[in-house]
Amino acid sequence: MFRPCIDLHQGKVKQIVGGTLSDDPQTDSLATNFTSEKPASWYADLYKNDGLYGGHVIMLGPGNEDTALQALEAFPGGLQIGGGINPENAHRYLDAGASHVIVTSYLFSGPLLDEAKLQEMSKVVEAKRLVIDLSCRRKGDEYFVVTDRWQTFTDAVLGEELLKELSQYCDEFLVHGVDVEGLCQGIELDLVRLLGEHSPLPVTYAGGARSLDDLRLVHKEGYGKVDLTIGSALDIFGGKGVRYKDVLAFNRDL
Repeated sequence: MFRPCIDLHQGKVKQIVGGTLSDDPQTDSLATNFTSEKPASWYADLYKNDGLYGGHVIMLGPGNEDTALQALEAFPGGLQIGGGINPENAHRYLDAGASHVIVTSYLFSGPLLDEAKLQEMSKVVEAKRLVIDLSCRRKGDEYFVVTDRWQTFTDAVLGEELLKELSQYCDEFLVHGVDVEGLCQGIELDLVRLLGEHSPLPVTYAGGARSLDDLRLVHKEGYGKVDLTIGSALDIFGGKGVRYKDVLAFNRDL
């Protein structure tokens, strides 16, 4: 199934190349494929009208909160939200209309998954409203979870053990294949297969999709458990590889 997205940077809807966003304001490394003239609420309203539930709003850095809240208001109960989510602010977004909050970097202390933080998050947000982001990069033959705008490798290897351990705390997983994110050169097929084989929960995968064939491939190789987000290749984000009307038709035909 296709899942939509709204990626926000400095209050605008953008499509960026994975791993080029830095926390260092002195580093001008951001590679952007698309910056929309339309507000986030326009995309949220589009998804609502087309019945596309379960998409995600990602706040890439500061200055996106108001824009994100406008998107949630436009499609109450239809969108997940991530980017700087922690126990202190999670309910602000849930109360504003988010179906789920997405958490990743908060759960780690340096390179280590922090059990205390995981327990704290689970006390504040019940599992049915929490998505854990396990976006990753490949190192050798394994995929390691990355944090801090995808800049920092953790010690967490994405596999059966980690997916099983974390599944008790959340409703879904979100996984960006960071090495191919925004490149429109094809998906990380090995990663999709890993998720389809080992995840006990539904997963949304994002990264590298360039055609409708990628959507078909993810559905097949992910055993029907892995959904696909298409960003830079999608025509509503300035892409030329995939038409929005075609992903709607794909979902209807499932």
